[in-house]
Amino acid sequence: MIRSVILGSGSALPKRCVSNAELAEQVDTSDEWIRERTGITQRYIAGEDETTGTLATAAAQAALDDAGVSIGDIDLIVLATATPDRTFPATATQVQAALGGKGFAAFDVAAVCSGFLYAMGTVDSMLRSGMAKCAIVIGSETFSRILDWEDRTTCVLFGDGAGAMVVEAQDVAEDGPGLLATRLHAEGEHCDLLYVDGGPSTTGEVGKLRMKGREVFRHAVTNLSSVLVEVLEDAGHVPGDIDWVVPHQANQRILDATAKKLGLPLEKLVVTVGQHANTSAASVPLAYDVARRDGRIKQGDLVMLEAMGGGFTWGASLLRV
Repeated sequence: MIRSVILGSGSALPKRCVSNAELAEQVDTSDEWIRERTGITQRYIAGEDETTGTLATAAAQAALDDAGVSIGDIDLIVLATATPDRTFPATATQVQAALGGKGFAAFDVAAVCSGFLYAMGTVDSMLRSGMAKCAIVIGSETFSRILDWEDRTTCVLFGDGAGAMVVEAQDVAEDGPGLLATRLHAEGEHCDLLYVDGGPSTTGEVGKLRMKGREVFRHAVTNLSSVLVEVLEDAGHVPGDIDWVVPHQANQRILDATAKKLGLPLEKLVVTVGQHANTSAASVPLAYDVARRDGRIKQGDLVMLEAMGGGFTWGASLLRV
């Protein structure tokens, strides 16, 4: 059977790391307040010379190097982001050019924190249908550009970064590697719970992030636990079969509550929210790359990727490494 197999991964972070203590010098907050409510201790903030595109390019090149392939082997780039370098063209096209690619399809996907799952689902469909053979899937964000730095309930939660995977269509055995199942969802009726108050067609300005945290938390735990069950059922597995869950790194409390609802031990969760904060579409591939490079995720492991973001959008993918 044809499956989308991950050949390699990569990630990139801005040069500047901002601790809670440093943030407390600029915002009415404290290290204790942030840690207690979110589990976050630091985040990375992009400088003037760092953009969603430059971070995405660095992560993509790292993934190519890890996979042992070159841009000449790639015939598709899909980049998930809510903070593109420009309204258009797609940031993916800039990444393509920066890597030395030419002629093949490159486009952006916008599903906020679920963006990487949506991008992976899109790429999986295109690879299995034969529209492409080898792709780079990227999640990259510079959320620091759309934060209201006077709103301590939101600005402390986010950071910048990028993660990427090289994915190839391969004919594998039933028990072989690759993407086993994906489920994606959206409920637009809740769009006013997590959004940016601007846009080209409404205000003509970028706008700032706004969030009703308690409502988002409630929906996140319910939606994430249910979509994980759906994907496991589609793939013929149960929670106990999972070696690792790589969740969207939004808040330690959400991670804990979701694991508890599914009966998953916390030791099976890859958690990087403390070091990176919420990097939106970048958080899942960034966390995956960290865990694979430090030896936690190994060949043959069954790994669940999951995320939920503004929209609301949410989704999950189960893969065999």
